[in-house]
Amino acid sequence: MDFKRLTAFFAIALVIMIGWEKMFPTPKPVPAPQQAAQQQAVTASAEAALAPATPITVTTDTVKAVIDEKSGDLRQMTLLKYKANGNENKPFSLFDDSKEYTYVAQSELLDAQGNNILKGVNFTAAQKQYSLNGDKVEVRLSAPETNGLKIDKVYTFTKDSYLVNVRFDITNTSGKPANLSADYRIVRDHSQPEGQGYFTRSYLGPVVYTPEDKFQKVSFSDLDDDAKSGKNEAEYARKTQTGWLGMIEHHFMSTWILQPKGGQSVCAAGDCRIDIKRRNDKLYSASVGVPLAAIPAGAKAETAVNLYAGPQTTSVIAGIADKLQLAKDYGKVHWFASPLFWLLNQLHNIIGNWGWAIIVLTIIVKAVLYPLTNASYRSMAKMRAAAPKLQAIKEKYGDDRMAQQQAMMQLYKDEKINPLGGCLPMLLQIPVFIGLYWALFASVELRQAPWLGWITDLSRSDPYYILPIIMAATMFAQTYLNPPPTDPMQAKMMKIMPLIFSVMFFFFPAGLVLYWVVNNLLTIAQQWHINRSIEKQRAQGEVVS
Repeated sequence: MDFKRLTAFFAIALVIMIGWEKMFPTPKPVPAPQQAAQQQAVTASAEAALAPATPITVTTDTVKAVIDEKSGDLRQMTLLKYKANGNENKPFSLFDDSKEYTYVAQSELLDAQGNNILKGVNFTAAQKQYSLNGDKVEVRLSAPETNGLKIDKVYTFTKDSYLVNVRFDITNTSGKPANLSADYRIVRDHSQPEGQGYFTRSYLGPVVYTPEDKFQKVSFSDLDDDAKSGKNEAEYARKTQTGWLGMIEHHFMSTWILQPKGGQSVCAAGDCRIDIKRRNDKLYSASVGVPLAAIPAGAKAETAVNLYAGPQTTSVIAGIADKLQLAKDYGKVHWFASPLFWLLNQLHNIIGNWGWAIIVLTIIVKAVLYPLTNASYRSMAKMRAAAPKLQAIKEKYGDDRMAQQQAMMQLYKDEKINPLGGCLPMLLQIPVFIGLYWALFASVELRQAPWLGWITDLSRSDPYYILPIIMAATMFAQTYLNPPPTDPMQAKMMKIMPLIFSVMFFFFPAGLVLYWVVNNLLTIAQQWHINRSIEKQRAQGEVVS
């Protein structure tokens, strides 16, 4: 019974973690013949395939960006301070426009009928390369006058920031008022980021936040269903006066900010229109249409939206827009994971090392849960002490299951043992257990964060598997502190299960394994102390309650 409780705790937790992948499965590509049959009616500009870029390179202290001079699209974004998932010798690429991996940011101006007024019009820039010189670098792209409108698109990159300001400067020389809107779009394929594993995978896809509808994830599979049916039934807010939208993946994000923290909303001229869909070209689009106030003849106007394209660093994104920290996806255990990460962050601010902060956090959580775990371990300790008597009952009654059960129940009564006494406390720990998992797993703050010695990146697996081996050893040690099963098959399984559970830890991020190693060591110490106390009391002939 106690063996079952022990394995049930890990099994249930594992099932919940694996269930996350089931709730948010990786979309399967639709075969080409079906793709053609599922085309939706969209504007030609939104569906246009990406033409080869005429690159303009922008280098700052944090990013290396490539802008297509002709279209003005932001085609590539390399985060210079982060290593690639699958190759530590390369920087991490968030945006790219290759055939193998497409992820870009687009923006355009539309007329009153929704047509791209710059379709077929090429921008030009003063130079091909820009570098940060001071606090900001500005890239101005100018289009030839079209339909009485002179338009510049201006990108502004800022030092020590992943926030990019995208602005249209418009001069109306048409002799009549111009009614325009701006469309800002993130376009992506559904490929998983490089280096993702089965146990290191989180939600990938579009997200949107509005005050009315709160934070919403719009899965690729839901968009596939809409494309297949020709309907628009995916659940997300279609219009808003503020908020943000974009795409998220493990540790990183790209979002258009409709209202900066403490600033004015860009939707002042009317409701902003949100459109999230799968396009004809097999790409997925998350876009927002921003209406502009009418521009009188001879007047100038501008519209600007900030794009955040970078890591999901809580302390940074919380200051960019309201609730932007929700993009750091903790899933269904948000209520547990968020405060646990807050505490971990506070500990890091004091200690200065994420590894030691994890250890201290584990000790604090263990202390808070002590009343629950103590009741569970005392129950197991009493079962362990009574194991010889339980074995004697089994041998005495043999195959007479009825008599055997009656004798065991009488023993439980005499010894004041509740055979289910440890189950509820263990079940109550599971939300905290899963919350800690996601608080550590989702934290880009642990990326490239060293602990000591050979652990130079707590977000990657232990390169020498030292922590997983220690983890396996602590799990084996725990089996000897728990009541031995009376069934020989269960006894064999009890020896094998730690090895089975330990296999997955060889692929887990080192920060997660560190948490479990420390937690197991504390558990062993607590269980050993309780076992020793129970055995001492029984040796003295005391009644253990």
